[in-house]
Amino acid sequence: MDTFPKELIKGYRAFKQQKFAHESERYTKLAEQGQTPQTLVIACCDSRAAPEIIFNSIPGEMFVVRNVANIVPPYKPDGEYHSTSAALEYAVQSLRIRDILVLGHGRCGGIKAALDPEGKPLSPGDFIGKWMELLGPAAKSISDNQWMTNAERQTMLERISIRYSIENLRTFPCVSILEERKKMRLHGAWFDIANDELWVLNPETGDFSLLPSE
Repeated sequence: MDTFPKELIKGYRAFKQQKFAHESERYTKLAEQGQTPQTLVIACCDSRAAPEIIFNSIPGEMFVVRNVANIVPPYKPDGEYHSTSAALEYAVQSLRIRDILVLGHGRCGGIKAALDPEGKPLSPGDFIGKWMELLGPAAKSISDNQWMTNAERQTMLERISIRYSIENLRTFPCVSILEERKKMRLHGAWFDIANDELWVLNPETGDFSLLPSE
């Protein structure tokens, strides 16, 4: 117990005394009856962009999967390990969710790595580098644009990655079939950490529009 992070102990005790105390009935119901979320959120691992906090959700309301740069890889049943695909499969086939949101955010470290062709691997495995190769063509095209600032390149690829992931969602038969039958909706959004702004993707134009605060 002495080695367990003190901030986690403090956080748990605050959770138990405050949030859990006010929602104990909900937790009991969730434990007994299981979860029935309506929305799957695919978000980034970044500690500054937690979807449960951004959307002020309650327990059992959202099914969340997080990875570096909120990327959905294309459908590829090749026998390898696919964490995001497994979560997607469970959410769609077992939980029967109705909406899928790909949530990107500003100042994403994974996107920054993708835009840095001279960046060195963090380990011999270079897992981040391999993962970010999924955005390789788009990253190269943006990096080669000499008229853009680094900040502009960053934001552009963050938003392109959201569109990319939505298109990859449609490569999964369980998603594309339900969307065609209008039993599932795909959404994209980009969260600006610095300004607390949420920009929502227009499915018809592909543009991002600022969501009014009220």
